[in-house]
Amino acid sequence: MSYTLIIGNKAYSSWSMRPWVAMKADGIPFDEIVIPIYMDGSAEAIRKYSPAGKVPILHDDGFVVWDSLAIIEYLAEKHPTLWPAEAKARAVARSISAEMHSGFVPLRKLCTMNIRRHYPDFELPDDVRGDVRRIETIWTETRAEYGKGGPFLFGDWTAADAMYAPVVTRFKTYDVKVSKPVQDYMEAVLAHPAVREWYAGGEAEEWVLPQYEY
Repeated sequence: MSYTLIIGNKAYSSWSMRPWVAMKADGIPFDEIVIPIYMDGSAEAIRKYSPAGKVPILHDDGFVVWDSLAIIEYLAEKHPTLWPAEAKARAVARSISAEMHSGFVPLRKLCTMNIRRHYPDFELPDDVRGDVRRIETIWTETRAEYGKGGPFLFGDWTAADAMYAPVVTRFKTYDVKVSKPVQDYMEAVLAHPAVREWYAGGEAEEWVLPQYEY
């Protein structure tokens, strides 16, 4: 197997972060190509790797898979440890990951990912607070039911944690006030070596996108 993962800026690209962190955490080797997003020539450069024109994109010996969750599901067929081993836990992991994939639009629109910034006491409107409450509930209930064996949603790190890792960065960037159990989970995610490596890469980037800067 020879994987290449094409991603956007580590400072800003939440969808790129998900499969990148999932693969790193699971010890899946891959080559990396970074194409800065929303800059002159970005779309054309991305379309050289996928006709969808969006990152992330996985190349597996010439076979192309795009979309974060599709990439994770494709990899899980060869690397089943990406998801929890127990069937019901695995179903819940996929359910909450799909909810992340399709939901929380107010949060994603207002609190864009920017790992290089911190905005103390950032004001959240009611619709974003609703997203935050739902995410807190997901994390708290999943940890209570399945996470007793470790600090992550299902005890050990899984693809579900990778799917929510960019949300953790958003909560950190925008100083979102959360409960102590949720804060403990966030700290565990931020301390994970794969997440720390992603942060280091993002902080080293020189690209600045004004639309992601408040």
